[in-house]
Amino acid sequence: MRAVKNLFVLYTGGTIGMLETPSGLAPAGGFEARMRDHLATCSDAPRLSWTLRELDPLIDSANMQQANWLAMRDAIVDAVERDGHDGVLVLHGTDTLAYSAAALSFLLLGLPVPVVLTGSMLPAGVPDSDAWDNLRGALHALENGMDAGVQLYFHGKRLHGCRASKLRSEAFDAFTVLPRERHGPTAEAVPDVLSYRQRRQPVNLAVMPMFPGVRAAHVRAVLASGVQGLLLECYGSGTGPSEDQALLDALSEAHRDGVVIAAISQCPEGAVQFDTYEAGSRLRDTGLISGGGMTREAALGKLFALLGAGLDAQACEHWFGLDLCGERVALG
Repeated sequence: MRAVKNLFVLYTGGTIGMLETPSGLAPAGGFEARMRDHLATCSDAPRLSWTLRELDPLIDSANMQQANWLAMRDAIVDAVERDGHDGVLVLHGTDTLAYSAAALSFLLLGLPVPVVLTGSMLPAGVPDSDAWDNLRGALHALENGMDAGVQLYFHGKRLHGCRASKLRSEAFDAFTVLPRERHGPTAEAVPDVLSYRQRRQPVNLAVMPMFPGVRAAHVRAVLASGVQGLLLECYGSGTGPSEDQALLDALSEAHRDGVVIAAISQCPEGAVQFDTYEAGSRLRDTGLISGGGMTREAALGKLFALLGAGLDAQACEHWFGLDLCGERVALG
């Protein structure tokens, strides 16, 4: 671990920097001055040097899109490679904080500095807000030294970037790492095409849950939108309505047409193991690839990074099945 001395702070918007407007809370600029004023009053303020940049436009994270992830990736890579920063702090809204942490985990594979995302449930400056505590905690963690890779800091906890999920909508301890079973093969090395230096393109992705009453027509309607990748949230260990031949045919045809279809478990503590039940085996035989114990956020971010790098379906399926940064296997 290496202590960060020259930090890049990327302010994307979100609750942490919002101010009241006639229509309610909205992202506001000028957060650097507010942050410096606050730290100047703190006896325990971190001593590391930092530079802040505001993402343009600032957004409520409920409006997060792939283009925003790409803009974050570009800003971070420029800050590290061009400007020499040795650590990154991303200030972000909580609605999609776990999604962005996961996406950046795969967009920044191999980046040699730590990247930490944080935010708050209440805006900075309002009574009893968690904003300054989260911000100072993240700064101290970076100052004390962190390994390279993406992490999320919230309510005194550091969480793995592609394992975190938002569990609560109002409590300050909103984020956690779900105890999902993780095992499987690990990539021996990350190829250049998947490194942080590889620029990505937007990808047409969709997420669809299995549910009692799901029909082949529902699946075909999603596929007809031109998706390149489909993430199926299956029951339990990766099962679904295996006696619906029309639905199985729809999945098989999409796979033959080059759509990457991945399966994760709907269960908070679930993992896909297709061979446990015949219902899972029949889904697998349509061409589904297992997401193991990956969360929705991690699986979606990984599909985006793989397909966005221009990989074909076969290559995408290969790398999706291997652990790249701790998303699929237990960490030591």
